[in-house]
Amino acid sequence: MSADRSLLVLFGSQSGNAEDMAVQIGKAASKYNLEATVKGMDEVKIADLANYSRILITCSTWGEGEQPDNAEDLWQAANAEDTPSMAKCNFSVLALGDSSYEFYCESGIQWDDWLESKGATRVYQRVDCDVEYEDPAASWLSEALACMGAVDDNGIFQAAEIDAVKDAASGGSSGSISSPTESAAPAIELSTDGDRSMIILFGSQSGNSEDLASKFAKKAGDYGLSAEVTDMDDFDFTSLSDKKRVLIICSTWGEGEMPDNAEELWQTSLKAADGSLSGVYYSVLSLGDSSYEFYCQSGKDWDSQFEKLGATRLVERVDCDVDFDDMATIWASDALANMAAVDGEGVYDSELVDAIKESMAGGTSGASGADGFSIPELKSESMQVEVSIFRYDPTTSSTGKDTWVCAFPGHISALEMLRSLKNTQDGSLTFRDGTADDPSTAISINGRYILPGNCRIDSLAPIRNGGIQIRIEPLPGFEVIRDLVVDTWSLEQNREISEPWMIAATRTGANTPQGPIGTMDSQIADKLHSISSFHSAEILHASSDATPHSNTYLGPSVVLHSWARLNDPRSSVSKRAALQIILDGEGGIKSETDLASIRRQGKTTTIHDSLLECKTATLSRDGFRGRHGKHVWWYTLTVKSSGRVNDTMIFRQVLGPIGLMGNLFSGVTARMVLGFTRTGGSMFYDMLALVAPPAGLGKMPKQFNASVDKHHEVVAIFNEMDGRF
Repeated sequence: MSADRSLLVLFGSQSGNAEDMAVQIGKAASKYNLEATVKGMDEVKIADLANYSRILITCSTWGEGEQPDNAEDLWQAANAEDTPSMAKCNFSVLALGDSSYEFYCESGIQWDDWLESKGATRVYQRVDCDVEYEDPAASWLSEALACMGAVDDNGIFQAAEIDAVKDAASGGSSGSISSPTESAAPAIELSTDGDRSMIILFGSQSGNSEDLASKFAKKAGDYGLSAEVTDMDDFDFTSLSDKKRVLIICSTWGEGEMPDNAEELWQTSLKAADGSLSGVYYSVLSLGDSSYEFYCQSGKDWDSQFEKLGATRLVERVDCDVDFDDMATIWASDALANMAAVDGEGVYDSELVDAIKESMAGGTSGASGADGFSIPELKSESMQVEVSIFRYDPTTSSTGKDTWVCAFPGHISALEMLRSLKNTQDGSLTFRDGTADDPSTAISINGRYILPGNCRIDSLAPIRNGGIQIRIEPLPGFEVIRDLVVDTWSLEQNREISEPWMIAATRTGANTPQGPIGTMDSQIADKLHSISSFHSAEILHASSDATPHSNTYLGPSVVLHSWARLNDPRSSVSKRAALQIILDGEGGIKSETDLASIRRQGKTTTIHDSLLECKTATLSRDGFRGRHGKHVWWYTLTVKSSGRVNDTMIFRQVLGPIGLMGNLFSGVTARMVLGFTRTGGSMFYDMLALVAPPAGLGKMPKQFNASVDKHHEVVAIFNEMDGRF
């Protein structure tokens, strides 16, 4: 670059739009032979501005003509006495606002006027953008950058050079502007038009393959793909010939056998004609256990069979051992990038793969996009979106839902969609707004608890007939304030009860040239990091089925944090003792009834496993006393001793004689003794089933001495895990 090609890009942003524009400017600047620095207005001082010869400002307006929160301090400083002259500065302003408000784009107007009043040179006129800002903002960006590129190294605006700058930026050779040190790579078009469907077939015995299939299906939306997850049990093999993209995730059972849900489909595939899968692109992820002879055999079989039937392998099969998470994630990113490179007509373009990977990683090298250097964002065409949103009016204590059918591009985030609905459909719609990763914005969409700023809408539901259906609700486990906004104060109070601060023990540090430094075993450090590796305490709290029904339960996020502190060798003895009391108490881990709900919401099993470890430790410290522990003890004992499960005996041993007598009046005891499920109805109806047998059809569960399959293996597991049983 030349001596001074610096450009300061300032943003004042409340919802993130102005910041996003500033980032785009920063990426595009190099095309105009400029070195851009992107900063929020809360990151600079007024005196700093006077040192720049080129400044571009993107600023939104908040409320009634107010500056965004991150711009307020700088604006106050700008209007103080003795502010420096901006005579050496060349500038242009992009103002974002909403024309339905009286003071439309007022903040941007104020910055534009202020810079002019301080002697700065406006090289391109201000552009005021309404809520649909993308097109006018893009036009302003290219023109403003061309003007900034025409400011010479001495800070003098050379209007006659603008055309030359534009020509050079577009790849032309004319003009007197010095050329950038980097040249744009040939443009590569990333098509997301046409058929973007993909099938993910899973064969699963224990649930791991199914979990991974669901996880990667959600990720596929980021690659412009519409993934459908299908159990091999429910799939018609003959329909595969019409598919373009297929991913297979399959575990191996026993001695190289297919999982139960995959066996029938496998037998069908063996009867298929060679070449029947021509035109299908595929890849296989195989799960297994290397301690067995036929390691990952099922996945190997599927891989060979698809190749035999004429399908094209895009990514080599990956065989995963019991610790499969990391390898599976690497395989998925590779496989999804390759599948995304298959266009709507079924033509694979290998040159796109690296560009797609760079795009997903947030890189800026590779194929040229709108700015000439960065990879274009994977975008999708507009589609019909049916949105049903929970509504609650606190003034009337009334609840309901509103449903709108609108057209949205699939690549926008759920948060952007909510903003649009508020601006265009109902201004009273209430939700927490913020940055993409703001944990307080968490909501429930189609039963998934997510941060709406981080999720494309086309990843939230399967696309059917060119459209999707989205159901949006507030997080459960909290009191609703209005619409999608919940009161999280109870969670904060629970965090305070747990005393989350560190009370450290005295440790001997390792002597280093910098002085004594505390040390920690790397395995312990990794474990502590994984336990605490969750972004939103609100989502974790809502994921528990117990939190909506318990006034005393602290919640899984508080329990998990306390468990991490308890296992932290840096915690003092007294602190660990206090944490142990909290975890063992009424509001501790014993209140968590079923960890499966948490596992379903999480991206990994780490949180689930840590909470399970915590609960096991608590029960062990109690000597398996109380109802929680007694249930574990007697269930295990009956299985080991007899190889059968008898729920009635477990029930009797857990409750004891007094508990049994106390439950006679509710009918619970009778239902257990008689073998009926707890329906919540009158005991009379259960007794009626004895008199009139048809009345009991479907109510009799397998409770009386139900045999345990492969009893010796179950006993071996118990003995391995805990010899007391």
